[in-house]
Amino acid sequence: QVQLVESGGGLVQAGGSLRLSCAASGNIFRIIPITWYRQAPGNQRELVAVITSGGSRNYVDSVKGRFTISRDNAKNTVYLQMNSLKPEDTAVYYCKTDWVGRPYWGQGTQVTVSS
Repeated sequence: QVQLVESGGGLVQAGGSLRLSCAASGNIFRIIPITWYRQAPGNQRELVAVITSGGSRNYVDSVKGRFTISRDNAKNTVYLQMNSLKPEDTAVYYCKTDWVGRPYWGQGTQVTVSS
């Protein structure tokens, strides 16, 4: 069983920064990949960034150079540092992992970027 809890969302002006956190329960954190998704109103959920257990990272093209995903295994936490935010980054952000064939999602955190 894995539980994920996101935090750090909020309202920010365009060009600003936010850091999202995804805290995980359980003692398997070190061996699971974590993926950040986002969903804007009327849109499908979109993969934003992923970090593997070994620390490899990938990003959707629209956030490359602006967002950084990282993990702190001692704190069972994955971070998404978001810089140079744009209004189109406005969405609910979710973290997700898969374990033993099951997906686990957090409850989401709202990010709103005003122009």
